[in-house]
Amino acid sequence: MNHLMRELAPIPAEGWRQIDDEARERLATHLAARKMVDVEGPHGWTYSATSLGRTQRIEAPQTGTQRETAVRRRRVLPLVEVRVPFTVDRAELENAERGADDLELDDLDQAAAQVGLIENRAVFHGWPAAEIGGIVDASPYDHLSLGTDPERYPHLVANAVNTLRCNGIGGPYALAINPDGYTAIVESTEHGGLLVLDHLRRALGGGRVKRTPGIAGAVVLSLAGGDFVVELGQDLSVGYSHHDAETLTLYLEESFSFRVTEPDAAIVLD
Repeated sequence: MNHLMRELAPIPAEGWRQIDDEARERLATHLAARKMVDVEGPHGWTYSATSLGRTQRIEAPQTGTQRETAVRRRRVLPLVEVRVPFTVDRAELENAERGADDLELDDLDQAAAQVGLIENRAVFHGWPAAEIGGIVDASPYDHLSLGTDPERYPHLVANAVNTLRCNGIGGPYALAINPDGYTAIVESTEHGGLLVLDHLRRALGGGRVKRTPGIAGAVVLSLAGGDFVVELGQDLSVGYSHHDAETLTLYLEESFSFRVTEPDAAIVLD
């Protein structure tokens, strides 16, 4: 038995299969940041910190000798644990045993959305309490103004891509944009009749436009790799908490860190 305690849950094998399948499907939709940064791991639940490859000089303990001693403490970035609970009706799990393959798992969907918001915001806007710095704060460039007219977006994105290229940042590139901005893009055409989305993909050098819950505004960033890293201890998994006669309380859980290794690889559009 591991820390997820799944063996203690009164859930049949078919019920677990459907819960896990639904969790994977929903998380794939909400974990937008992972599609645009490097993901290392998972290294397991006991993995606690990301090595930063740097040290900090500290004073040596007093030993009563005069010999000079250099002492350095290695710097690490602790992983943060995230757990979001959700409930499942026991009646639905009994239906799984009868052969139902359309379980009502609305609360799981909401939990997956919450996990996505937390992780996406940590990547783009940082998380000071978790010692995570985000892409937006790390970017050294002046912010561009996104505005509300999606027909202007291809021009703005092309300028951002050009700035990245001039600074030696290769492509392809991605546009991470908030859900309202993404909706405006997919519903818009330019005067020539072409979809704004198609123009954006060309401006991004064949990259992607990604709907990103949790981001404020938008960010143009390189997809070349090596610039932004999410490191996973435990990847998102479903665990068991407790149950009563009618309801089971489960949870989604992960541990991760995030670091920016190349601040020049992203430009913010407010």
